Amino acid sequence: MLEAGMKAPDFTLPDKDGNMITLSDFIGKKVVLYFYPKDNTPGCTRQACAFAGAYEQFKDNDIVVIGISKDSVASHKKFAEKYELPFILISDKELVAIQAYGVWQEKKLYGKVSMGVVRTTFIIDENGDIEKVMPKVKPDTNAAEILEYLGK
Repeated sequence: MLEAGMKAPDFTLPDKDGNMITLSDFIGKKVVLYFYPKDNTPGCTRQACAFAGAYEQFKDNDIVVIGISKDSVASHKKFAEKYELPFILISDKELVAIQAYGVWQEKKLYGKVSMGVVRTTFIIDENGDIEKVMPKVKPDTNAAEILEYLGK
C-alpha cells in the first residue's frame, strides 16, 4: 500500500460518461481519491451518498472528489443517476489504478477468501503527492472525516 509523502501514481481512465480523466490534470488542486468495491451495494451506496451530501463543502474548498471501482462505465452512469452523485466516478475494469494504489487485496467474507478492492481513501495534495492514506474506512463517516482532517 502506498504511504503519505509518496508521489500519487498517475492514471488515465474513463469516467461515467466515457470521458478520459487523468489524475495529473488536477495538479494545483487537492484531490480526494476513494476506492470502493462495487456500485449499488449497501456500503458503497452509503459512502457515495455521504460524499454527495458533503459535495458542496468539497467544491467550495476547491477539492476534487473522485470515486473509483472496477465497475463499467455504464454501471457508474446508472449509479450516479440513481443517487444524483455530482462527483467524478471512474471505471477501472483493468485494475490499473486499483493495483497501482495497492487496494486490490485478499478479502475474507464468511470464511471465504477472494481478491477484491479494499475500501481506501487517499488525500492527494496540490503537488500530486499523497498527503494522507485512510485504509478500511467506514462508508458512513468517510466524507465527514476527510472534511474534519482538512479543517473544513
